[in-house]
Amino acid sequence: MTSPARYLAEAGFLGKFYIDGEWRKPIGSAAASVINPATEQSIAEVALGDENDVDCAVAAARGAFAGWSRRPAAERASLLDRLHGLLLDRLELFAQALTCEMGAAIAYARRAQVPLAAEHLRVARDNLATYPFIARRGSTAIMREAIGVCGLITPWNWPLYQITAKVGPAIAAGCTVVLKPSELSPLSALLFAEVMDDAGCPPGVFNLVNGTGPTVGAALASHPQVDMISITGSTRAGVLVAQAAAPTVKRVAQELGGKSPNIILPDADLSRAVPLGIAAAFRNLGQSCSAPTRMLVSRSQLEKVELLAAAAAAELVVGDPLAESTTHGPIANRAQFERVQAMIGVGLQEGAKLIIGGPGRPDDLEVGLYARPTVFSAVRRHMKIAQEEIFGPVLSIIPYDTVEEAVEIANDTIYGLGAHVQGADMETVRAVARQIQSGQVHLNYPDWDPNAPFGGYKRSGNGREYGFEGMEEYLETKAVSPN
Repeated sequence: MTSPARYLAEAGFLGKFYIDGEWRKPIGSAAASVINPATEQSIAEVALGDENDVDCAVAAARGAFAGWSRRPAAERASLLDRLHGLLLDRLELFAQALTCEMGAAIAYARRAQVPLAAEHLRVARDNLATYPFIARRGSTAIMREAIGVCGLITPWNWPLYQITAKVGPAIAAGCTVVLKPSELSPLSALLFAEVMDDAGCPPGVFNLVNGTGPTVGAALASHPQVDMISITGSTRAGVLVAQAAAPTVKRVAQELGGKSPNIILPDADLSRAVPLGIAAAFRNLGQSCSAPTRMLVSRSQLEKVELLAAAAAAELVVGDPLAESTTHGPIANRAQFERVQAMIGVGLQEGAKLIIGGPGRPDDLEVGLYARPTVFSAVRRHMKIAQEEIFGPVLSIIPYDTVEEAVEIANDTIYGLGAHVQGADMETVRAVARQIQSGQVHLNYPDWDPNAPFGGYKRSGNGREYGFEGMEEYLETKAVSPN
């Protein structure tokens, strides 16, 4: 098939933004190369916007808001239904785009990155059928109304998935949006804009402006005609967006960093808990903010856990992301590759026990941003590798002496996004889960639930995505009394 970059180039989309139902050339001339992390070569040049482009997109969204917010829920659901179908129809094109723009293994892109992104559209569609936009409490009518124009800032690690997680509930709620995808992985966003157009999205309801965080992201956050900002990114980026948004007192929803614990209780089946813990920590090559990269295990079981963890990590196939046998491709970009390498070096300097992996590329890979799946053991809770988000295939095994200590270690971080608990006695498992300061806690590796609200405690952010709670972020509450 035609490569996604060539497809977009032939369609004329690479140098344009999608504003008010049209593909428009940017006002300025800035551009950026899209680098394939497997080859470290440029595969496309995309236009970068500025404050003037943001003004145009926001004006289009503002102009469309009144009409869109008044559309019946069934009409909004119908658009989401068409989007869902088109996204699945073009699954292979999107999967190829994700592979070349951020290194996702093609099998993983087909199995997870694209289908799970489509699920957010389905859930938003289905929620419209039952959500109580008007409820009565005594003599008062409680109305939930669209908040207005929303600026959506999405990351490079789950490019399409995070777009649909925001766009789906926002337009379901009746909002209009301006999307700023990561400039490091913008191809899937351009393809999504085409899907919006082909689905018959009314002009101005969805707008896309490519650009950097300091320029386009900051302009959206500070814009007086933007009513809400939703950002997924680093904690540092979230702080900057919140600061820029503060003077206009707009709502800010943030899904930020994480350092998620995975508590393996003494009665857990280690032969299941440890390999699945490796798989969860290294999902998307560890480039997930909720990845459980701290594995907490009973000190008496440490040696057995080390053997199981090393064996599971050794099974991972790192290589060409277009190869069907590859389970894990390259790190998504040069800056993140260097961050991962630096933090592996920090772990060695801190005296952590290297079980498998280490610095540098795998032996058979000389080109590409490939990292070795790395497991450290005997990690102490205050080491940098136990406290700082690495965002790569690096796991820290931390021993504990009591379950109470395990809970204390789990909570001993500035983050609180995700957590896992493994054990045979479900009463104990649930009791431990209740003590963890985290927006989600997964017990014994359950299936992914697209309706489960997702978001963080502490510096992992505020607000929630997915399900009813995700749509409610885009709604205001009005009390009308008596009614």
